Amino acid sequence: MDAAAVQKLMLGLPGVEEHEGWAGQPAFKVKNKGFVYLSGDETSVMLKALREEQEAMVAEDPEVYAPSWSAGRFGWLEADLAAADEDELRELLTEAWRLTAPKYLIAQLDERP
Repeated sequence: MDAAAVQKLMLGLPGVEEHEGWAGQPAFKVKNKGFVYLSGDETSVMLKALREEQEAMVAEDPEVYAPSWSAGRFGWLEADLAAADEDELRELLTEAWRLTAPKYLIAQLDERP
């Protein structure tokens, strides 16, 4: 998966807006809450995950996934875009959105055919 595919997936989710992150990189937010950030060189992505998911992904494939930081019940996960399995990464990115989006937006996605 490349940065353009990440952007297309993110902007296809209900309520997502692209912003400029703290270092000028693309940041994706829903209701003004960030959940996915592309690296400045667009080779990796940092995404919101549950701590358990963060730990599992890093343990499963440390060449692709690395822990970024943790806060509360969330453990942010860094993923190498070129090395990550596309389907798995798509699922992780969508789950990051689900962890952030309000219920009515999640319902909109779930109602899509």
